[in-house]
Amino acid sequence: MELAHYSDYAVRLVNTEEPSRGKDSLTSAETARALFGASLQDARRVTDADVTRFRNVRGRLRSIFEAADSGDRVLAVDLLNSLLMEFPVSPQISGHETPGPDGEPHWHMHLADHPSNASAGYAAIASMGLAFHLTEYGADRLGLCQAPPCRNAYLDTSTNRSRRYCSDRCATRANVAAYRARKRVEAEGSAKSGRTAAASHAARAASEV
Repeated sequence: MELAHYSDYAVRLVNTEEPSRGKDSLTSAETARALFGASLQDARRVTDADVTRFRNVRGRLRSIFEAADSGDRVLAVDLLNSLLMEFPVSPQISGHETPGPDGEPHWHMHLADHPSNASAGYAAIASMGLAFHLTEYGADRLGLCQAPPCRNAYLDTSTNRSRRYCSDRCATRANVAAYRARKRVEAEGSAKSGRTAAASHAARAASEV
C-alpha cells in the first residue's frame, strides 16, 4: 500500500460531517468501522467509546483543511504536527500481498501503529498520510468544496492546482448555478433596458403634444 493512500483516511473521516447542513453520519460504532474500508482487522477493534474520540479527531482534521483552504499554510502545518506528535506511527516494510512472478512478495512501505484504541490508530494513519500528501504536493492542495452549502474536504492532485470541488456532482451543480445566475443578470439587464426605452419613448411622445 502506497503511503499517499493513507491521506484518504483523513478525507474520509472529515467528510462524515456536513456542518453547514447539520448532518453527521458518524453516529455509531458500525459507521466508525466503515471508515477502515478493507482493513477489517482494525475495524473489529472499534467500540462505542471510540465514536466520541473519532469525532474529536475529525474536528481537528477539519481545522487543518480550513486553515489550508483559507491560505494559512503555517497554521495548517502546526495543527497537523500536533496530531503527529499525539498519534505517532512506525514505518515498516511489508510484503503480505500476493508474490510476484519471481516468488518474492511485493515489498512496500506500511504505516504500523501501536494504538491504545481503534480511533487512536485511525488518527495516527490519517495524520501521517495527510503529512505525506502535504509535503509532496503542498499545503495549498488541501481544500474544502467551493459549491455551497457543501464544504467537504478534498485533496487536490491536479497538475495545475485547479481543483475547487469535492466531486463531479458538486462541480456540475456549481456550474449550473453560475450559468443560471448569469442568465438572471442578463434577463434583468434586458428588462431594465426595455423599461428605459419605453420611458424614453413616452417622454418623447409627451414632448410632441
